[in-house]
Amino acid sequence: VPTGGDWNYMAHIITDDCLACGACVDECPNDAISEGTDIYIIDPELCDDCGTCVEACPSEAIIPG
Repeated sequence: VPTGGDWNYMAHIITDDCLACGACVDECPNDAISEGTDIYIIDPELCDDCGTCVEACPSEAIIPG
């Protein structure tokens, strides 16, 4: 995982297709996903790129970053 400088690595991103159903939150083993203003968000510091959230999302709103 690249780190340092101004470079910001995102393993996964939740898109505007998010239904805010919470399915990804329940499945994330690292508690990296939380409720944002309109959609859920992934904390890049906690996400380890396992992909569990991608599989859990019914709207396919989580994509590689």
